[in-house]
Amino acid sequence: MKSRTPLTSALVILVVVNLVLLTACGGGGTTSTDRSGNPLPTITVISPTSAVAGSKADVALTVNGTNFISASVVNFAGAARTTAFVSSTQLTAAIPAAAFASAGTAAVTVTNPAPGGGTSNAVPFTIVNPAPINPTPTITSVSPISAIIGGAAFTLTVNGTNFISSSTVTFNGNVRVTTFISTTQLTAAIQASDIANVGTFEVTVINRAPGGGISNASVFAVQTSNPTPHIVALDPSGAAAGGPAFTLRVGGYGFTANSVLRWNGNDRPTTILGADTLTAQIPASDIVATGTATVSVFNPSPGGGSSNSLDFTIATGGVSPQSVAVDPTGKFAYVTNSVSNDISMYTINTAIGTLTLNGRIAAGANPVSMAVHPSGKFLYVANNTEAFVNNVSMYTIDPNTGTLTLIAPPVLAYTCSQSIASDPLGRFVYVASTACEDDIGSVVTYTVNATNGILTPTSEVFYDIGLYPSSIAVHPSGKFAYVANFAYQTFTPTPIEIFSIDSHGLTLIGTAAAGVNSTSVTVAPSGKFAYAANAGDNDLSTYTIDSTNGTLTPNGTIAAGAGPTSVAVDPTSKFAYAVNAGSNNISMYTIDATTGLLTSIGTVNAGVAPSSITILPSSNFAYVTNSGSNDVSIYSIDTSTGALTLIGTVGT
Repeated sequence: MKSRTPLTSALVILVVVNLVLLTACGGGGTTSTDRSGNPLPTITVISPTSAVAGSKADVALTVNGTNFISASVVNFAGAARTTAFVSSTQLTAAIPAAAFASAGTAAVTVTNPAPGGGTSNAVPFTIVNPAPINPTPTITSVSPISAIIGGAAFTLTVNGTNFISSSTVTFNGNVRVTTFISTTQLTAAIQASDIANVGTFEVTVINRAPGGGISNASVFAVQTSNPTPHIVALDPSGAAAGGPAFTLRVGGYGFTANSVLRWNGNDRPTTILGADTLTAQIPASDIVATGTATVSVFNPSPGGGSSNSLDFTIATGGVSPQSVAVDPTGKFAYVTNSVSNDISMYTINTAIGTLTLNGRIAAGANPVSMAVHPSGKFLYVANNTEAFVNNVSMYTIDPNTGTLTLIAPPVLAYTCSQSIASDPLGRFVYVASTACEDDIGSVVTYTVNATNGILTPTSEVFYDIGLYPSSIAVHPSGKFAYVANFAYQTFTPTPIEIFSIDSHGLTLIGTAAAGVNSTSVTVAPSGKFAYAANAGDNDLSTYTIDSTNGTLTPNGTIAAGAGPTSVAVDPTSKFAYAVNAGSNNISMYTIDATTGLLTSIGTVNAGVAPSSITILPSSNFAYVTNSGSNDVSIYSIDTSTGALTLIGTVGT
């Protein structure tokens, strides 16, 4: 064989070297892999997949997928979140509660950093609105309210508030098939076995969670026979002759599903609201003429029978006027009529003081006291009845005619409303209420909406006061208020309670001694003196007022007539007047400008059972309501002596 030449050897060496270099550099083939870049992640599933908007708790989000690395970051709604690496197929991330502020959809992604890497596919996370919080139901009445033992199955109607489509009625603790009629009515199928035994059984309504709860219980009676009914109150207890048809509400006990109201012995269409309340439709033909109608309730057999009877008064005009108020302009006057349950409206002849009746408007049951807002735009009436709901009626005043228009449904009061007053700055209205069936009275503060006049009760209610708060008066400065008490838990005679007033309402700061059975308290327009009428002592208590802290210093008493019920001071603070229900007259006094002491200047006759007195602001006229004669006495005031002269009377 021939040997290689030097050139051939050199070529072989060069080829071998190049192959070695190519192999060492990793080039020259497609089967080699680039191991220097991060992979692209993918998401397959997340947990949880949703949260509730407004949630206060953070969420630990688990993300499952592929190609996760220790540097992977979970993104929620476009923002990187604190991430923990679990494995190449799982990550966890902390999602703060702030990310769930509002309902919607948030995208969840995973990002791997460069080199390589990138952002994964997006998986939606749903933020849902919270489930509605179901209200707590209340029951106002059931129908029927009773059954005779051994009767057949029947449908029970339940009336109330806050019912929902899933509400269920229980009878004696057992759930019964329930039909949703509306948010205020349900029906339930009561089984024959439910009324197989004599007794009283509770009916309740249950609303399921979230929220919800169990209502108050309404009592259903299963009886061997019907009871004999008894009635205690009528609302209204009177009406004007020739008036329209109306609904009569009757309070009592022993009413059954078949009770019927009888008017002068004749049955009237009756609706049973409960074992203690029913209503009946009274046609206009029943009150055509003045007189008295007899009202009773009849229960059918077995058992049953007729109740006691109550009288219903039919009179011309308003019946039993209790209080009189005038607007700040002195153009209009208003009188509450407690038996006919309405308000008489008058225009005032400012030159001679006479009143012209412009009609009446309905009030609540037994309206007893009024307050005109200092703006002259609104009138508030306290309605007092033990048998039914106590409340405050609200009206606007037409500035041209004085006509009242009911603003809205009455606002609830506490216990039995007795006296109402507005602070002179127009911020608050105060209602003093007697104890009724409770063991204490109360004073409630309401805020006033200056635009529409609507009252809103504050959370501030004073319960630890006298048994029978009878009157409330506010100092002209708007800084203090005073409450007279007809009776008190531990004190005889009864004290006057003293309150300070700030932007939040009342603060009880002390008391001052008064006489027995105080019926009225008033503050002189000067703000220097206060006076209280004491029906039990037949006198007036006088006080000086500390202008700094509002405290009262007793300054003696002076005799009044029999049973003084109301006291007023003229705009100049020179004269005071007390109406005496027992002696049917008005006591007149001059006021010492330095001490506030009263000096009697005699009496003047009033009507029958005078109940209140009001003096026209910036004028020389006084008005007295006479509850026994159903009229208003009008007086002129002698500006030199303070003596009253009767001008005339006007019906209510």
